[in-house]
Amino acid sequence: MSTPSDQIPPSPPPYEPTGPVATNNDDKNIAMLTHLSGIIFSIIVPLIVWLVHKDRADKSYLVGEAKEALNFQITVLIGYVICWVLAFVIIGAFLTPLLWLFNLIFCIIAAVRVSSDGSYRYPFTLRLIS
Repeated sequence: MSTPSDQIPPSPPPYEPTGPVATNNDDKNIAMLTHLSGIIFSIIVPLIVWLVHKDRADKSYLVGEAKEALNFQITVLIGYVICWVLAFVIIGAFLTPLLWLFNLIFCIIAAVRVSSDGSYRYPFTLRLIS
């Protein structure tokens, strides 16, 4: 005969993040600045950070965050091109400030999340760099 304690399923293992975790504060700060730089420099800074660190195994966290920022900035750049084309039909003139505001808000959210939680994944982003 079994006791009630034998019938209780074992507890699940503690939660562990699935993505790479920042190994030091320098990587975390660079990742935060990479996300924030998209507000002014578009794809330039995320591209540089990704190209400089992409072959280093110890920088997997930084490479992942740089790729995420780069993918988002490429998506925003495609949006600006679409707005420029639509400017000839007047609607692009109204969409461009909204796209700039969208970029500003999500870059700030990403920087705050990276500085506190360690990782951020943008919504509505084309994942062109994998």
